[in-house]
Amino acid sequence: MTLMTTGYVLGLDAGNTKTIALIARTDGQVVGGGRAGCGDIYNNVTPEQAFATMEAAVSGALAEAGLTVADLGAVCGSLAGADWPEDYAFIRAELAQRGLERGERLLIFNDALGALRAGAPQGVGVSVVCGTGAAIGARAADGRFWHTSWWQEPQGAEELGLKTLRAVYRAELGLAPPTRLTARVLAYYALPTVEAVLHQRTARVRAAGPDVARLARVLLDEAAAGDGPAREIVVAHGAELGDYALVAARRLGLDETPFTLVLAGGVLRHPSPLLREALIARVAAGAPAVQPVLSRFEPVVGALLFALEAQGVVIDAPLLERLAASLPPATLFET
Repeated sequence: MTLMTTGYVLGLDAGNTKTIALIARTDGQVVGGGRAGCGDIYNNVTPEQAFATMEAAVSGALAEAGLTVADLGAVCGSLAGADWPEDYAFIRAELAQRGLERGERLLIFNDALGALRAGAPQGVGVSVVCGTGAAIGARAADGRFWHTSWWQEPQGAEELGLKTLRAVYRAELGLAPPTRLTARVLAYYALPTVEAVLHQRTARVRAAGPDVARLARVLLDEAAAGDGPAREIVVAHGAELGDYALVAARRLGLDETPFTLVLAGGVLRHPSPLLREALIARVAAGAPAVQPVLSRFEPVVGALLFALEAQGVVIDAPLLERLAASLPPATLFET
């Protein structure tokens, strides 16, 4: 049963591609949403610009809800760039300056933890987020948590795009087998030769080209269609993500008992199961009791659930259904 309280809560998810804010009543009804650009304090032009981005997303959500900051009872930020202890202190101070300080009800987590709370009961288990970037985190039942942050190599969509180009370059030179990725890459860049693609990407003077991260979908499409080189890349990438997920589980002793493995992010939602299956197989080899799930909710919903709990709300099935039914249109979350 949900403990009924009064007021509203805010969940904020800041990433490298987009920053999303959601406001809900304490019964789980979402009443406002806002969106802005990159909110990562490490990867924006300046940390100040990242905070301005977060503020813009929050302002949009408040405006849609017809509320002010003073109406918020609890706030949770699930943020890319919340990596080291000093980052947490810095972010807390900056959000407080923007009126979001709520004492113990201003919660800051790394973005991997928001994704975990969105997909796992009570937010306990391991999450693997693979979108534009990658984030992996774990949380135990006693509240201890760990996330890969700077331990982790780049393993998101951009890295998959670069691996796609590498396969095409090597095939062109006869150093690797031919691949259907070549034709797909030429079509994506609208160029006649592989050399022209290489030149566009590396010339001393060049215009900005298409986003290499979008080649991740090309790679996954061709792997699903049976292209050998593409399949090899995808399976290896899944296993690499699985290695880090196992590390996260072991850091908190989760691998010794059944635990939920939450898979989230646009890359892992691709229709082909190949990447997911490779990731799960690697984790299961070291933790046979793992229980994988594809997250039902966007990571920002995890931040919202943390905020609701901070406000004294018990998260039950009716609340989750109310929340799901009142979420903004999918366009708010699209990359």
